[in-house]
Amino acid sequence: MAYSVEPRQVDPLVVGRVIGDVVDMFVPAVSMSVYYGPKHVTNGCDIKPSMTAAPPTVHISGYADDLYTLVMTDPDAPSPSEPSMREWIHWLVVDIPGGTHAGRGKESLTYMGPSPPVGIHRYVLVLFRQKNSLNIDDPPEIRANFSTRNFANQLDLGLPVATVYFNAQKEPLTKRR
Repeated sequence: MAYSVEPRQVDPLVVGRVIGDVVDMFVPAVSMSVYYGPKHVTNGCDIKPSMTAAPPTVHISGYADDLYTLVMTDPDAPSPSEPSMREWIHWLVVDIPGGTHAGRGKESLTYMGPSPPVGIHRYVLVLFRQKNSLNIDDPPEIRANFSTRNFANQLDLGLPVATVYFNAQKEPLTKRR
């Protein structure tokens, strides 16, 4: 009797080394949709840095009485081959009510759009469910060498409930005549 073997779908977060470099393996529990203007962010898609100057619109599912924390980092800073500043934190929003969007939360660290100096960088948005309201009096003063894992451990956030990442690389300068 022959058995058909279903091709196993490999998680794009594993392929893109987001699981490992930024977060541990987790089971998604909330849906999160991220848009830069009309561009829907899907795992591993390419987005030009010029499209990311303003913060993305981040919609999350979940219940209104649940609160969420959103962290956005670049694990490839300053260069994918030598990420000595891993992770560079680009954005931190806490107390986002479930069923709404990141704009309804408290921005603890202002958004800084991607500007990769060299190579193709991954930009990772990680969502955590909070156990209670957070008051982050001391957001990171230095954006380099942030650790999403350590941050989650310090605030007892547990594993992520959603994660998505995109790639971006330095855009060529337009040639002027």
